Amino acid sequence: MEVPADLDFARDAHKRQAWADACAAFSAVDREAPLAIEDLESLGEAAQVLGRGDETVQVLRRAYQGRVDAGELGAAVRCAYWLQDAMTMKRDFAQAAAWLARAARLVEDRPDCAERGYLLLPQAEQELRQGDFATAFATASRAAELGAESSDPNLVTLAIHIQGRCRVKQGWLEEGLALLDEAMINVVGGDLEPRVTGLVYCNVIGSCHEVYEVRRAREWTTALNLWCDSRPQFTGAYSGICRIHRSQLLQLGGDWPDAVLEAKLACAALTQGYGEIVAGGAFYQLGEVHRLRGEMSEADEAYRTASRYGSDTQPGLSLLRLAQGKTEAAVAAIGRALSEVTNQTARARLLPAYVEIMLSAGELDLARQGATELAEIAGHYDRPALYAHAAHTRGAVQLAEGDPGPALAALRRAWSLWRDLDVPYEAARIRVLVGLACRALGDDDTAAMELDAARHVLRQLGATPELARVEALSRKRSRADTGGLTPRELEVLRLVSVGKSNQAIAAELFLSEKTVARHMSNIFGKLGVSSRTAAAAYAFDHGLL
Repeated sequence: MEVPADLDFARDAHKRQAWADACAAFSAVDREAPLAIEDLESLGEAAQVLGRGDETVQVLRRAYQGRVDAGELGAAVRCAYWLQDAMTMKRDFAQAAAWLARAARLVEDRPDCAERGYLLLPQAEQELRQGDFATAFATASRAAELGAESSDPNLVTLAIHIQGRCRVKQGWLEEGLALLDEAMINVVGGDLEPRVTGLVYCNVIGSCHEVYEVRRAREWTTALNLWCDSRPQFTGAYSGICRIHRSQLLQLGGDWPDAVLEAKLACAALTQGYGEIVAGGAFYQLGEVHRLRGEMSEADEAYRTASRYGSDTQPGLSLLRLAQGKTEAAVAAIGRALSEVTNQTARARLLPAYVEIMLSAGELDLARQGATELAEIAGHYDRPALYAHAAHTRGAVQLAEGDPGPALAALRRAWSLWRDLDVPYEAARIRVLVGLACRALGDDDTAAMELDAARHVLRQLGATPELARVEALSRKRSRADTGGLTPRELEVLRLVSVGKSNQAIAAELFLSEKTVARHMSNIFGKLGVSSRTAAAAYAFDHGLL
C-alpha cells in the first residue's frame, strides 16, 4: 500500500526529531483518516516533547485503546506509562493513578510481561518522594531486571537512574553517582527515545546539584546543551526543566544575565499547562539570580510565584529578607525551615544561609552550631563544594568571635576550593572576610588588596548588594565608620558580640558592672539599636569585630 506523501513527511520529521513539524503533519493526516497505532504513538510522543499536555493525553488514550484491541498488552502498558507521566506533569494525580491501575489489571495474569517494569517506575518514584529509599531502590531494581530481560534500554535506563537517586538520598554517594553515570552513558549513546533522554538528563543533573557535585553537573549539562542545541524543536516541560539546571550553572559560573534569561524561558515553558508540577523550581531559580543582582522586588515576586506553584522558597527568601534589613524575619524563616528537615543533603542546602543569618543577628552560639553541623556533613559526603561551604562558615564564625588567625586559615581554604570550582561569587565573598581578618590582625595593606579584588569581581558580576557592602568596608576606617564609638566602647561591643554578659565583660576589662552598663547604654544610643543582638549584628556588618 502506497504511503500518502503527508504521512511520509510526518514519519520523516519524527525520525529527524523535528517535533513541531511531525506534530503538525501527523495531525493533518489524522484529520483526513485515523492514524495507525504506531503513528498515533509517534504523534503522542511529539506532542509530549513539545509540552502539549491535552493533545498528548487525547492521542495516547487512543493509542492505548488500539493496543488493547489488538491484544498487544505490553505496548498498551508502555502507553499507559507515558499517559500517567503527562497527567502527573499537569498535576492530574488521580487520573494518573487510575491509568496505572487500569494498565496493571491488563497484565495481572501475565507475570512474564516485561513491560510490567514500566508500572514499577512510578511506584519507585512515589516511594522515593516519601523517603522510603530502600524500598524505592528495590522496586527500581526489579524494573531494571525486567528491562534487561526484554532488552529494553529505555526501561533499564529509567530504572537505573532511579536507583542512583535513591543511593544519593541514602548518603551512599559513590554507588549512587556511579549508577547515575551509567544511566547517562546510555543517554549520550543516542539510542533512547527523547522523552527518556530529557527526563533522565534533568533528574541526574538535579541530583548532582543536590549533593554539590559541581564538576559532574557541569559535565553533564554541557552534554545536555549539545543534545538540546542539535534539536531546536525540543521544547516543553523536559526542555523547561533542563533550562532550570542550565540557569543554575550559569549562575555559579558568574554569567548572570544569561542565567536570568534561561530561568525566564523555563518559567514560560513550565506554566503553559504541562509542567506545572515543577514550575515552582523555575521561579525559585529566577528569584535567586534577581536577589544576587540586587533586584529585590523582582526576587520577592519570583519567590511568591514559586510558592504558589508549591515550591519551597528557602533559603533564598530568608536571604532576601536579610538583604532588606528584616533580620528578625530572616532568623524566624531560616530557623523554621531548618527545623523541618532531617535529611543531611537538605540541611546542607540551608546551613550556609542559616550561619550567615545568625551571625548577622548576633546569635553566635547558633551560628557556631550550624557551622559545626555543616562540617560534619561535608566530611560525610566528601565533596569540594561542601568543604568550601563548611570552611567559609567556620571562618566567618571564628572571625565574629574575635579569632582572626584561625578564621584566616579556614577562609583561605574556602577561597581556594571555590576558585578551583570556578564559582566567582562565592570566592569573592570569602575574599571580603579574608580582608576583614587581615584588618583585624593589623595587616591593613593586605586587607585593602583583598577587598579591592573582591570589589572588582563583584562589580563584573553585577552583585549590587554585596558590592555596596564591600564599598563601605573598603573606606578607610574613621571615627564615623565605627558609629562614633570610643576604643573602650568598641572593646565592650566585641565582647558582647561573642555572647559575653556584662559581668563577664567587667571581669575581663577590669571594670565595674555599672561602668559596663553605661558603655552599653552609649553603644545603643550611638548605633541606634535597642538590643545586644542588634548591636552585635551592626558590629558584624561593619567589620568592627
